[in-house]
Amino acid sequence: MGNPASKRIVRKLNLELFLSQIKPHPSPQASLEQYTVSETVAATMLYLATYANDDVIGKKVLDLGCGTGRLGLAAAYLGAKLVVGVDIDKTAINIASENSENTGLKNNIQWIIGDIDAVTGSFDTVLQNPPFGVQKRAADRKFLEKTLELGNIVYSLHNHPHTDKLLMKRLKANPENLMQVAPSAFIEKFVNSHHGRIKAVYAMPMAIPHMFDFHTKMKHDFIVDLYIIKKSD
Repeated sequence: MGNPASKRIVRKLNLELFLSQIKPHPSPQASLEQYTVSETVAATMLYLATYANDDVIGKKVLDLGCGTGRLGLAAAYLGAKLVVGVDIDKTAINIASENSENTGLKNNIQWIIGDIDAVTGSFDTVLQNPPFGVQKRAADRKFLEKTLELGNIVYSLHNHPHTDKLLMKRLKANPENLMQVAPSAFIEKFVNSHHGRIKAVYAMPMAIPHMFDFHTKMKHDFIVDLYIIKKSD
């Protein structure tokens, strides 16, 4: 498919179509919370980063805990100068590499197998869908701390702090499936203590299919919060 001209705005529908062609993990691990971010959530996240905030086109982008490369490949497709994807799972990285071949985006993407602790350098933008800490408490904190070390601006997905049926109803009725909300007090405190500043938080509806034995429903609907975080000067 290749990289479209960076000056041309890619329609969100076309971005979702591109994302739907990214091959998911064939055997995700519950212990690593390997849930694939939905096309809609990923497209909204990348659209905000690219066209509302100018944080993708011509930028050096890191996809931390990249899985099979969905967020990083979308950034490359939208015009990132360089994308680096890092994941501890060798299978995920192999599929990410295959996905970059299939989409014609292999020239400006580097895939790295390794723990996020080993990542060094500096990036304009960090994208991440970290573990939410459902299987391993506070698993997302390690990712947040690392992103604030590596990136100037961070786009990070987190589980909404509580079940909110009214908010879910309002989100589903909203054509954009997006609403600005207040940050979690804990995440805000954590970010501030690690030299970051939350610019905005957007709630979005997301659904994951039945994937693991402990799942009791065919589909789980929940709210995910997108945090946009700026490194403090």
